[in-house]
Amino acid sequence: MRHDRRHFIEKVDFITTPGYLTGPGARQEAGLSAGTGPYRVVSNLAIMGYHPESLRMMLLATQPGINVDEILENTGFELVLSDEIEINPPPTGEELRILREEVDRDRLYI
Repeated sequence: MRHDRRHFIEKVDFITTPGYLTGPGARQEAGLSAGTGPYRVVSNLAIMGYHPESLRMMLLATQPGINVDEILENTGFELVLSDEIEINPPPTGEELRILREEVDRDRLYI
């Protein structure tokens, strides 16, 4: 997913797949099963998860060559920072081959 202020905005007008909505307990109030919800968000700049208590989006790792300030500048809301922000390793040659030849042969995404 492209990571910029146009895509990572404070509030959306329409939700097709609910995340943690307004925070703890909101999924259950909306009739969704307890203990469910998103796990990770992967963008061209970062890998994000969710803070275990507040359920706010949390920066876990940067993509290679990207720094935290670039991510914050391109995020339209306050992003929680993990105590340890890792650098996501670049894909191996074999992983790239699988992505290009098996997963996305028509190059629609990669």
